Amino acid sequence: MDHERCGVKKPKFVVSLTTRDNDYQQEQAWSAQQAAAKAGVEIELLYADNDAVLQSQQLLKVIQSSPESRPAGIIFEPVGGTAMPQVAKAAIAAAIGWVVLNRDVEYLAELRRGSKVPAFSITSDHTEIGRIQGRQIAALLPNGGSILLVHGPADSLAAKQRATGMQEAKPANVQVKMIKANWTEASAHKAVSAWLKLATSQQSGHDAVCAHDDSMALGARKAFQEIPDMALRSRWLALPVLGIDGMPKTGQNDVRRGTLAATVIVPTNAGTGIEMLARALSSGQNPPETTITEAQSFPSLDELSRRQNLKAKASGAH
Repeated sequence: MDHERCGVKKPKFVVSLTTRDNDYQQEQAWSAQQAAAKAGVEIELLYADNDAVLQSQQLLKVIQSSPESRPAGIIFEPVGGTAMPQVAKAAIAAAIGWVVLNRDVEYLAELRRGSKVPAFSITSDHTEIGRIQGRQIAALLPNGGSILLVHGPADSLAAKQRATGMQEAKPANVQVKMIKANWTEASAHKAVSAWLKLATSQQSGHDAVCAHDDSMALGARKAFQEIPDMALRSRWLALPVLGIDGMPKTGQNDVRRGTLAATVIVPTNAGTGIEMLARALSSGQNPPETTITEAQSFPSLDELSRRQNLKAKASGAH
C-alpha cells in the first residue's frame, strides 16, 4: 500500500538543485522549504555539485526506489545542457510528477501527452535577462568601451541565452572579452585570477565587468582585490561590476553597498513549482506546459542612467 498517496503520510517531493555554493540556489532551497510547509508536503533536497552525471544518477536512484518510498513529484533545475529527457520519461512511467526549473524544455509536449501525472516547467526568459544586462551596460557606458564577461559553463543553456540577449541589447561600440566559470564565486575567482596572470590582461583596458550571476561577479572582484600591483588593483576595483540573480539578502544588498553596480532580479521558482505541483496532484489538473517568471533590473535602468550622469558630471567638474 502506498502510504504517500493515502493520506497516512504527507506526500513527498524531491527537489534537485545544482549546487549549495550559490546564493540563488540557496534561496531556491529556502523558497522550496517555505512552500512545502505551506502546502503540507515533505521535501527532500538534493544537490548535484554542478555535475550533470551526478544529478542524473541521484534522480534515477529516486525513481528506481521501491514504490512505497517513491516521491509524488520531482522538481529540478538541470545542471547540464539537456533537461534529461530519458530521466523524465522514467519518472512519468513511475507515476512521479515532473517539474523543470529555469530551462526551456522541448520534450514536455510529448511527455504530457501520455502522462497521468503533472509535467511542466517554470522558467525565466534567460534571453530577456541578458537583454536587461545589455541595457544596464548601455546605461553605464553611454560612450561605448570594453567589458570583461564572466560567462557561465559552456553547456549551460541559461548562460548561452543570457550571453545572446546581452549581445543583442548592448551598444554596438561595446567590445566583449569572455572568461568561463561555473556559477560559483570560487570558480570565477579561480578563472579571473588565472586570466589576470596573462600578459594580454595587463594591456587590456576594460570599462566594466559583467557576470552571469552575482556569485561569479563577487568572485571576479575577489580576484581583483588580490592583484599585487596597487595601481592596477585600484583600476580594476574602480570598474562597475554587474551580476544577475538579485537575491534580497545578497545581490540586492551588494548593489546597495556599492560592491555591485547593478544586478538583474531573477525570481526563485522552486517554491512556485511545489505549490503548482501540490495543487495539480490534488485537483487532477495539469498546469500550463510553461510558466514564465519576469526578471527586472536592480536598480531600475533610469536610476542607473541618473547615477552615471551624476558621476560623469562630478568627474568633469574636477
